Amino acid sequence: MMNTEELFREDAYLRSCDATVIAADEGGIRLDRTVFYPNGGGQPGDVGVLRTGDGREIEIIDCLKSRETGDLLHVPAQGADSLKAGEAVTAHIDWPRRHRLMRMHTCLHLLCAAVPGSVTGGSVGDGKGRLDFDLPEPNLDKALIEAELNRLIEADRPVRFTWIADAELATNPELVRTMSVKPPMGHGRVRVIEVDGADRQPCGGTHVRSTGEIGPVRVGKVEKKGR
Repeated sequence: MMNTEELFREDAYLRSCDATVIAADEGGIRLDRTVFYPNGGGQPGDVGVLRTGDGREIEIIDCLKSRETGDLLHVPAQGADSLKAGEAVTAHIDWPRRHRLMRMHTCLHLLCAAVPGSVTGGSVGDGKGRLDFDLPEPNLDKALIEAELNRLIEADRPVRFTWIADAELATNPELVRTMSVKPPMGHGRVRVIEVDGADRQPCGGTHVRSTGEIGPVRVGKVEKKGR
């Protein structure tokens, strides 16, 4: 069975694409290719619409990755028109929302640079994000962290991605900063995100091209969660 071609892995700025429906059932709509990012790695799935050649619009309220097959499932709104295998559609993401998520996801990479410690959890939200760190003495200064984040943002550092072999990651485990989310391995190669001079780690999410695109940020709170 052919898995969905994930166009967002190579270009997070794609807002739409032409695609063919492979299957549609109670689990969701599977396309041969898509610009929709699936929920995972702390980042929410994209929302948007699928437009048919006859002018219908199917609202998509989430995108998930099937645990059984690895296919991407576009979840339609309740009561949406049904689609059939073989139908041609154009997939459109809610770009303003996606771009906000890209900015926040990239900002959390900068937070990894500002706080020395392994990441044990976190989430990318629309306008707000969170990371949990494993620190022996969690006496972090909120003002200093905020200043460092904004310094890195104002420096407008390039954000790039490369692919490395699974074997290369296995021999360089220090690249993995996130203890709670395993890097997307098993396909022979792993995507690595690098913020110039600040952060480098495996990540399958979507990111902006430079830190200046994030804009000014504020650290809401720093709190101790216990052991």
